[in-house]
Amino acid sequence: MFTGIIEATGKVKDIIINGSNTSFVIESPISEELKPDQSLSHNGVCLTVEKISSGTHYVTAIAETLKKTNLGDWKKSNSINLERCLKMDGRLDGHIVQGHVDATAVCTDRKELDGSWEFCFEFPKKFNHLIIEKGSICLNGISLTIFNVTKKHFWVAIIPYTFSHTNMQQLFPGDRVNLEFDIVGKYINRMLSLKD
Repeated sequence: MFTGIIEATGKVKDIIINGSNTSFVIESPISEELKPDQSLSHNGVCLTVEKISSGTHYVTAIAETLKKTNLGDWKKSNSINLERCLKMDGRLDGHIVQGHVDATAVCTDRKELDGSWEFCFEFPKKFNHLIIEKGSICLNGISLTIFNVTKKHFWVAIIPYTFSHTNMQQLFPGDRVNLEFDIVGKYINRMLSLKD
């Protein structure tokens, strides 16, 4: 369980393809503090830490994860948003995030507004019932508030702190991001669908 509040960014140091799986070597300021078998959010994807070595950690994505996320787009030196699991005695500063990506979206616009930024994303229309004005969304692991929602687009606003402490600064039109919709909305939608 995560909150969508990014703890650090890491850098992809190596990519190893093994059959249908892809392993990533990530260098980060928190890698040495991790332990094998620990869950860690990478751009919103919950992956298991397998090994720690010299300021890096290793994780592997299976075929299903690669198909549903943007991990297959990663290249060496890419910046990755990282978050360790929520401590039960901590504050929930973002919103409840599972690290289970529902879909990807494509950035279609980026605007700098004299100290803040706005980004527009196009998402698969089949998910439009899960996106609401002023609702929460997890985008590349970041808990954000949505606005200007249409049937297949939404916008998010980025404050300077978030921009400088996440990989949003490297995000431009044409780039894909991972989306996880609000878990509360997903459960309510499922319960209502079973009433038919």
